[in-house]
Amino acid sequence: MAVIPTGMRLPRHHRPIRHRLEYLFVLVLRLVVGLLPRRWLRAVGGGLGFVFCCCDHRRRKTALTNVQGAFPERSFEECRVIVHQAFVNLGRHVVDLLRFDAMSVERMMKLVDIEGEERVEQALKAGRGIMFFGGHFGFWELQIMVHAARFGPIVMVARTLDNPWLESMIGQMRNRVGTRVVPREGAVRSLLRTLLEHESVGMMVDQHIQDRSAVIVEFLGRPAATTSTVAALALRTGVPVIPVFALPLPGGRYRMVYEAPVELPDPASPDPVLALTQRCSDVLERYVRRYPELWLWMHRRWRVEPVRPEPTEESMQAKLKSVIPTDRALRN
Repeated sequence: MAVIPTGMRLPRHHRPIRHRLEYLFVLVLRLVVGLLPRRWLRAVGGGLGFVFCCCDHRRRKTALTNVQGAFPERSFEECRVIVHQAFVNLGRHVVDLLRFDAMSVERMMKLVDIEGEERVEQALKAGRGIMFFGGHFGFWELQIMVHAARFGPIVMVARTLDNPWLESMIGQMRNRVGTRVVPREGAVRSLLRTLLEHESVGMMVDQHIQDRSAVIVEFLGRPAATTSTVAALALRTGVPVIPVFALPLPGGRYRMVYEAPVELPDPASPDPVLALTQRCSDVLERYVRRYPELWLWMHRRWRVEPVRPEPTEESMQAKLKSVIPTDRALRN
């Protein structure tokens, strides 16, 4: 009988047998990863991703549909290759995450080259909070760990996994280097307080959003419901918004890239929240188009119709108020 990690509650609707099997599989994989030489892990991870691609017809189909929609000029075979490579890279990501967790922080940092760290240091010297954003692109879990190890604690927003055993395991990995994770539901107040206390927060901007923070932007040529929280928080606090991505390098190394801060729009523009959200999505899109095999195409990203009402001053103010709590509410 599997044991639930301390302090963890099972969700009301759960699949205990499936969750236990998934958890046991990851435990075995974690043990194997710890015993194998690191030079073999790339093949192990790639093989794991290949098996996942072959066995999960539903996600493979979703990924292929997404790739074809984003690259209509490419042939079916080219899109199929991108999907296959995306699954392989996901497998490598999982394996390397387990391997990095077993390393000391010093050894982990020796495997990572950092590009643009002067941008982060300059923002830190200003003594204000910083908003970082990325996507499910490249080796995103590693970039969370590396960032916290290099630049100090950061508060991240993440969706809680359906499997509570795996959620606890990943939480321990993140916490080891100083990352604090808050669930997406109700996270805005915590993030705003963190920024006002001159600390750093991070978010992913590439998932379909159905709550009141969603705005419709163009992403990879199609309308996509995207969180406006990054933009709303940045406009409220005036903190810099820095994109960050982790790319694989030959020999099992990685490159962390910190892009230049995204330019904030004029607060008096018709809809600054939408404008800034679009600019953030554009940065991520450039990376996805450049390295399509590194993005998580298995997610049902596009679920909205291409209809966008014209923003008004009243709707803009309502959007800001709905996303960001008032100072009075923050004090409560």
